Amino acid sequence: MATNIKAPGIGASQASDTSGNQWSSRLTFILAAVGSAVGLGNVWKFPYIVGENGGGAFVLVYLLCIALIGVPVLTAEILAGRRGGASPIRSFGIMAERDGHSPNWQVIGWLGGLCAFLILSFYSVVAGWALAYLGYAVGGDLSAAGGADDVGAAMGTLFETLLASPAALVGGHTVVMAITILIVASGVRGGLEKAIRWMVPGIFAILAGLVIYAAMASGEFGRAAHFMFAPDFSALSWDAVLVALGHAFFTLSIGMTAMMAYGAHLQKDAPLGSSAVAIAGLDTLVALMAGLAIFPIVFAAGLEPAAGPGLVFVTLPIAFADIPGGMIVATLFFLFLAVAALSSTISVLEPVVEYIEERTPLTRKGAAVASGGAIWLLGIGCALSFNIAGDMRLWDRNLFDLLDFTTSAILLPLGGLLIALYVGYVLPERAVQAELAGIGPRGYAVLRGLLRYVAPLGIATVFVYGLV
Repeated sequence: MATNIKAPGIGASQASDTSGNQWSSRLTFILAAVGSAVGLGNVWKFPYIVGENGGGAFVLVYLLCIALIGVPVLTAEILAGRRGGASPIRSFGIMAERDGHSPNWQVIGWLGGLCAFLILSFYSVVAGWALAYLGYAVGGDLSAAGGADDVGAAMGTLFETLLASPAALVGGHTVVMAITILIVASGVRGGLEKAIRWMVPGIFAILAGLVIYAAMASGEFGRAAHFMFAPDFSALSWDAVLVALGHAFFTLSIGMTAMMAYGAHLQKDAPLGSSAVAIAGLDTLVALMAGLAIFPIVFAAGLEPAAGPGLVFVTLPIAFADIPGGMIVATLFFLFLAVAALSSTISVLEPVVEYIEERTPLTRKGAAVASGGAIWLLGIGCALSFNIAGDMRLWDRNLFDLLDFTTSAILLPLGGLLIALYVGYVLPERAVQAELAGIGPRGYAVLRGLLRYVAPLGIATVFVYGLV
């Protein structure tokens, strides 16, 4: 356990043999990284942006963006983490010193740490919504709303009541942060691994059950599959292409150095290329399965898939009220959503905790409590943005929207772009080749080309699009 600044060139991965800070296996690392990537974006955002952007053609473009941009940048971030072997900020300092480059490259780590800090402050609030709806499903509130004369209005009122309650939002946010701090404070093997071993299999098991239910009980599974996988390019706009590009980048948790933090604990002999492909593939599988679970139920209820952000918290509960066993299905769905959110929150807190642990006398538990406590305080402001602090605005945005915009439109793409440029142009090619020895000369040439040219262009496009 680190209690002070490590000597130059000595990082967490080198100390892990005796401290237990290394993943016990490559499979565990992949599960942890999948847990980081799988979250509200897969279950909440992906289905509604597919619905808003025409279905199959959008999905096809999204898959291409994952392959051409997401996988190369994900590989680069994990590579940088393992090569540095410490917290993201410290890793860039170690690599710069080792390779004779400017220490100013540490700015990538600082950007990522800031981004993770800000994201968790509002992400935990939305994760609290999932916990609240799990409580509604178990406690009968969804069932009561489903029995109203106007089910749509009742479900809308339920969501509006949640947003209008400072106590409910702050309470949900507090529970999420408390669980997150508890897991991260327990260390890589004692906390992260133990949580991931049941979280990620649980996510897939519940989701598989929901897909099977949708296929057997809805009567609309074929229609949903056609909507998602039969491309209609006449429904595809340039804006939709940019949305697909942006989501492909953000869904893999790249740009905020969470994957660097996880990569620092990866064994030196574990193949990076195939690991990144596995992570991206499983994350994409969850998104597609979520669509196949949600759209048949929505179609069976006669509702529209293009319901926007309200798809999960308003439209889907309306559909649950209209199907056999709907409240049981609702309970499983919101349990799945809550677990998926928590598997992401622990990865977002990890890089912040690692740096504080390295640079201060605090133990890991102390670093987790200090950083998590600061994030919790900022998150209270985000929770209150929906009610009593809603009129406090900067640049016509409340605190929640301001942090969402700052991270998604500026910090994430900027961080991803800098990581791609650093590994593609600055890091010595011999070092990159050594880390990627398992993919062969042809695979290396393809990956390097994507990392140097295609990914920076795509990320820069997302960056400019987000600002205009």
